[in-house]
Amino acid sequence: MIRMLVVEMLEELGHTVAAASSSEFDLAVLDINLASRSSLPVAEVIKARKLPFIFSTGYGASGIPPDFADVPAIQKPFTIEALGRMINELMRIER
Repeated sequence: MIRMLVVEMLEELGHTVAAASSSEFDLAVLDINLASRSSLPVAEVIKARKLPFIFSTGYGASGIPPDFADVPAIQKPFTIEALGRMINELMRIER
């Protein structure tokens, strides 16, 4: 349910959502905890590729491992406006 909401938000902000299996993307939004499964292995691959990503978490900064302290995080629940600001800021920094 949350995934569908985030997809709708991203599309409304003008972004195209791609499956995780897609090798080309400009930015990823990763929920740290997916039904008790961690997305950290995916985050490690993305970080190694030097691609930008944002963590989505209900745990705040305390839920982010020290190896990813430099990765921006958005606190759940979040608004479309907050997500848009974070994406715009991250994309501006990456350029």
